[in-house]
Order: sequence, then structure tokens, then C-alpha cells
Amino acid sequence: MNLEKLKYVYLIGIGGIGMSGLARYFRFLGKSVSGYDRTPSSLTDEMMTEGISIHFDDDISKIDKKIIEHPSGADTLIIYTPAVPENHSELRFFREENYTIMKRAAVLGLITEAHFTVAVAGTHGKTTTTTLVTHILKSAEMNCTAFLGGISKNYNSNLLIGSPQSTSPMIAEADEYDRSFLNLNPDIAVITSIDPDHLDIYGDKANVRESYSLFANRLKEHGCLITKQTLKDDIEYDGKTFTYSLNGKSDYYAKNINVSGGRYTYDIVMPQGEIKSVNLGVGGLHNIENSVAASAVAMQLEIGSEIIRNALGTFEGVKRRFDYRINTPDLVFIDDYAHHPAELKACIGSIRALYPGKKITGVFQPHLFTRTRDFADDFARSLEMLDRIILLDIYPARETPIPGIDSAMLLGKIKNRNKILCADDELIDLVTRELPEILVTMGAGDIDALIEPLKTALLHKIANV
Repeated sequence: MNLEKLKYVYLIGIGGIGMSGLARYFRFLGKSVSGYDRTPSSLTDEMMTEGISIHFDDDISKIDKKIIEHPSGADTLIIYTPAVPENHSELRFFREENYTIMKRAAVLGLITEAHFTVAVAGTHGKTTTTTLVTHILKSAEMNCTAFLGGISKNYNSNLLIGSPQSTSPMIAEADEYDRSFLNLNPDIAVITSIDPDHLDIYGDKANVRESYSLFANRLKEHGCLITKQTLKDDIEYDGKTFTYSLNGKSDYYAKNINVSGGRYTYDIVMPQGEIKSVNLGVGGLHNIENSVAASAVAMQLEIGSEIIRNALGTFEGVKRRFDYRINTPDLVFIDDYAHHPAELKACIGSIRALYPGKKITGVFQPHLFTRTRDFADDFARSLEMLDRIILLDIYPARETPIPGIDSAMLLGKIKNRNKILCADDELIDLVTRELPEILVTMGAGDIDALIEPLKTALLHKIANV
């Protein structure tokens, strides 16, 4: 498909973070962009103000009439995400009428194939690492385009547009769901983690590991793999490889890690030398490791050490990734996208390291019935790291309920007695009444809709205590 000849682009599931990036990209190129999503959000609101038409009913009559008039034209493209059910009436209509239909990942593959591409994959860590790489390149005045899996706080967007010329590098978050990342052919690939996830797709850990090896082997000739040291033996790839870690025994690592005032300072050791006195702009030990991975990418692109150091210091992070919503002596409120046991453990562990001796209250919204079922014991062990546990109902996303799999089942596995189930509409009253020292909200569902009202209520409460 020749993307340059397109006039109309329609996206089913346009409100997703990856789909919205594509929508904005095609809008920037001057295409007529519209789409459907199940629910309105701040992201769909923003896109509508940018001139993208969106509706929220699965209703063929609401599709742009110009698209209806071009069923088989080479100027019309329908993009959908695997999260859209096969019985979706709009998707069925487009298939029956022989429209050109592509998955989101395949379109991203087409966009990036003519460019020097950096692709970042991993069960967790990929969004922050992708955004770190992008910020370093922008700080180096490299005219890059970036498709991010979250909203960069530096740029307030999930899409950064560079030059359409093939000499302009592209940075892409490589999604493992539905093996989407196998549509990419990067020049540099980063793999941050291979923890089992999406077992409804992969079945078991062996298939997850195999898929990441296949991703590594999609590197272009003379490409470069940058992977976490502990994953090296899990990835079957014979090409050029560099390893990184939080500290020691790898090609790139951090040393002299210190924390002061909620910020980390450290040195990055590299084959090319050292970057001294990095003062990372975001919290979390896991983010130090992400910054080492991003620095390894930057060194392959011959970006200077001082530029890297300054960029890491001015990095503001990604919304909902260890995202400080309130940071006062009386109350710290951090919001995080963590929805896998390993992510919960990293998030809570980082808060413990930053605030030793403080009591941490955590609000967690489990995401997907299958993930809750597959990792229930691991979720329980991670949540036991908290002093107080507040569990919301499972966010189903694309799934239907599974008998016996609910938040009450998960709560029963948690050994910490200071735990409670809470309805979404009761959360703000509960938290403001208890007024914790440290509060962390975690989850990948619609918990984000509660964050701003919760922040407002907490600020009002501490102002009147």
C-alpha cells in the first residue's frame, strides 16, 4: 500500500494510545482522519479539537460519508486494533465491502520501513525507555519522529513529528501484544524485559521468549540489539549485541547511585567511558535502568555524553509512569500504569527506597480477567509490599468475566490483613478520610479517570486539616 496516496484514514479503536498516535500522524500528513472508539477520554477530546472526527457508537451510519463512498479505492485505509472484537459491526461492514483493512502494527511497520528505526520492546519499561530515547534525540537536535506508548510530559503528546525524509530517524514503541512487534524491521532494537504476559495469546513463557527472539532477528543487516543483561541467554540472536543493567557486569550500567530529595544521582559506565553525575529528572530505580538503556541507544547514534547527561536531567517522565500528582511534606501521591506483578513490585520497591520508614497505601485496579487469573499469586505477593491495600474491581477491557475470577478472589490471597475492596465511586471518600502519608494508584484500566478528582479532593483535605 502506498501511504502517500491516501486521502481517507478511518481507525476503529482510535482512542487507544497507539492508534491515536497513528491518527495524529496521518492528520499531520494532511489526510482526512476519523474513527470510532467505545468511550470518550481526554485523548479523544484532544484529537477532536485537532480536527479528527470521532464517534462513540458502533454505528455504520455515523461513519464519514466520504469513506462510505470509497469502498475499494486505493485512497482509503481502515486501521483496527486487535482489541476490537471480530463481531464489531463496523469492522464486519468494512470487510464485507472489501475495504483495504490493516492492523495498527502493520501500518506502523509500513511507516517505519523506509527510515532508520529504533524500536523498544519489553513487558514493561518500554514506554519510558522509548520516551527517554526520544528526549535525548530531541535534545541533540535530531529531527526524529516518535510513536510513544504514553503521553510525554516534556512534549505533552504521544507523537513527535520530525522530517518525512527517509534520513530522519523514527522511534517506535514495539508492542508484544498479538505479536505486533514482528511487523517492525528496526536498525536498533531494545528489549527491556521478557516477563510472561498476555498468556491468552502466547500460552506459556516459552512462546513469549520465542517471540522476543523472532523480534530480535527482524533487525536489519548490520543492526544492533541492546538488551538487559539478564535476558541475554533468553534471546537467540547472533548479531551485534550490547547489554545493560542497573549496576555492574554488563556493557552499560550505573554506579555510585545516591538519592537526595526524591531524585537520583549516579554515573553511567559505558565502553566509551563514563557519564558523570547524572541527575535523573524522574524517580524510581527502574527508571535509572531505563535511562542506561536509552543512553546505550544514544551512544550508537554518536550523541555526545554531555548532551545525554543534560537530557536525562531535564526528562520530566511520562504521564502515569511513576507520575507525581502531589509532592508535599504532608502527602506524596504517585500514579503509575503498573498492571503486571513485576511492575507493581518495581513501583512499590522504588517508593520504599525513596521514602524509607513511611507507610504506603496502594490502590490497585486489576486489568483483565485472564491476567488476574494467570498471575493471582504473584499479584498477591507484590501487593503485600504495601502497608495498606485498596483493591478496585477488575477492569475487563476486551474480555468477558471468568467465573470465580474477581477482586475478592485476589484479596483472599493477600496475607496482609490491612486490605479492603472498594467500589470506584467510594474511593475518593475512603482515601480522603484515611489521608495516607504516601499514596500510589496503579492500573492500566479506567482508574486514570479517578486520578484528577482524587488529587483535587486530597489537596482540599490537606489545606483544611
